[in-house]
Amino acid sequence: MYHHFRTKAALAQAAEERSAAEMIEEVRQLLDGPGEPLARVRAYLKLERDVLKGCRIGRLTADPDVVADAALRKPLEDAFAWVSARLTALLRDAQSDGNLPLGLDPKALAFTVLAVRQGGYVLARAANSTEPYERAVEGLVSLLGN
Repeated sequence: MYHHFRTKAALAQAAEERSAAEMIEEVRQLLDGPGEPLARVRAYLKLERDVLKGCRIGRLTADPDVVADAALRKPLEDAFAWVSARLTALLRDAQSDGNLPLGLDPKALAFTVLAVRQGGYVLARAANSTEPYERAVEGLVSLLGN
């Protein structure tokens, strides 16, 4: 192991980068796929996951060692920043198409989409039930318009 990685932290960072890249690719296929922009955002919210396991990137933020180390935190920040930027662009497109009110801030709404997903995982895990996640997602989807 130390032939490839100088430290345990370097190994952890490489694992995080790989997980982040895999997550981004999965999300990219959905967000860059066919369909109207708002429909792709709703599809992202409803993306099938093992809800009780949570997000493999989001779970890492619960580790104090990861959060305290800028190098270990960076792949997480970058992954969430990429998703947020892509969602922001889609929400702007939805505004241009007339499918989302112009008074809404696309960037703030993109963060809300991320927060609902990540927070939904936490609530589901705390309840040991997928229901809180599903209710949170359905609530936001209804606000975005079915």
